[in-house]
Amino acid sequence: QVQLVESGGGLVQAGGSLRLSCAASGRTFSTYAMGWFRQAPGKEREFVTYISWSGSMTSYADSVKGRFTISRDNAKNTVYLEMNSLKPEDTAVYYCAAGRIALNRAARYDYWGQGTQVTVSS
Repeated sequence: QVQLVESGGGLVQAGGSLRLSCAASGRTFSTYAMGWFRQAPGKEREFVTYISWSGSMTSYADSVKGRFTISRDNAKNTVYLEMNSLKPEDTAVYYCAAGRIALNRAARYDYWGQGTQVTVSS
């Protein structure tokens, strides 16, 4: 079992930055790939980024490529999402997820956090 708790969300102006954190419980965190997904009101949950268990492989949605950076610290059981040059269309609830394989499909992730709200004002 892995429990995930996101933090770091908030209100920011367009062009600003935020760093989200996702703290995981359990001793097996380092064996899981981690993903970030987001869901805006009235829209489906969408893939943002993932990182492999070792951190050697990452992938990003085209909409965030070059602006967002995912990283992880296995010693701290934490994965991060650094978000720069934020746009109003980035407004959503952001979720972190843990899965055995690093993929961009939400259905392949086994554990989810409760989400953290990110609001970008224009």
